[in-house]
Amino acid sequence: MTGQFGEAITTARRARGWTQEQLADRADVVQGPLSRYENDLRQPDDDTLDRIAFALGVTAKFLRNASDTRGAMAVEAHMRRRATAKATVWRRLEARLNMYRIHASTLTEQVTLQSEHYVPRFDPLETRPDDAARLVRMQWRMPVGPVRKLVRWIESAGCLVVSEDFETDRVDGLSQWIGDLPIMMINTSAPTDRLRLTIAHELGHLCLHSCEVTASMEDEANAFAAEFLMPAEMIRSQLRALRLHQLPDLKREWGTSMSALAERAYALNTITASQRTSFYKMMSARGWRTREPVSEELLTERPELAARIADTLISRGLNDDEIANMAGFASSYHNRLFRPSSRGLRVV
Repeated sequence: MTGQFGEAITTARRARGWTQEQLADRADVVQGPLSRYENDLRQPDDDTLDRIAFALGVTAKFLRNASDTRGAMAVEAHMRRRATAKATVWRRLEARLNMYRIHASTLTEQVTLQSEHYVPRFDPLETRPDDAARLVRMQWRMPVGPVRKLVRWIESAGCLVVSEDFETDRVDGLSQWIGDLPIMMINTSAPTDRLRLTIAHELGHLCLHSCEVTASMEDEANAFAAEFLMPAEMIRSQLRALRLHQLPDLKREWGTSMSALAERAYALNTITASQRTSFYKMMSARGWRTREPVSEELLTERPELAARIADTLISRGLNDDEIANMAGFASSYHNRLFRPSSRGLRVV
């Protein structure tokens, strides 16, 4: 057998949070040879590769054909901002995002998705983040004002959104491009308002940082998200003479946190630096900096694109195991991505 797929084995193992010793035990192989397999210093025979693949929940073909792993967008900047998140956590989540990317790529090599819109890419050196956000809203023909059904808008542009519990509150989301298909992974343990900001933030990365890397990537993604969710021309008048008691109702209307609203007011010069500081002091005194009110009133959105892809394949006569195999999963039990629901998607 020829080929080098040690990186694929390593990525799949890290995505599960396993050590080499744990994978060796589950696959019934010796750790020494497994280390050499991962470093492409030795090739496993077909039987050994089958055992490793099944233990990892993928097919042997998936490991043979998996493309090189890629870094998620702005992870290094994320890590600097969330210094308390361990590097091992970032590696596990980035590996998991890579696995979803490769599974999605494996499936879309066999079917073509038709989306209503697309995620545009901009040069951040030529296009300001707020201008990029306005252009995306215009291209998608979004109604003025607050964004309703944010995930549905993003999925209508062919962006695959994967939501799961990251088992940490120190990482909110990651994103990547798969050729022309964008993918985003978001942390369901976050409150809805923070999750919406994360989704818009990652959309900013996908739009602005697919090619160009800048020193201010995080600030640019934040500025994109703010304009995308809270367009200046629509919200400015509501943020003039802003008072603390207005924030809960504004949060209900715009679906963003009170902290984000205060930051937006400051960015739009409708409150001063001292007023901004005063807001945060009053919010802290009420315990709102750790747990904001109204969050539970916001509608939680669920990604649907992956399930609709599975639905369409089911309607074509494929069963769950065949869909799983197409995407490189060992079985339908292991398929954590393309699980059927009750809706369909045009696939040609």
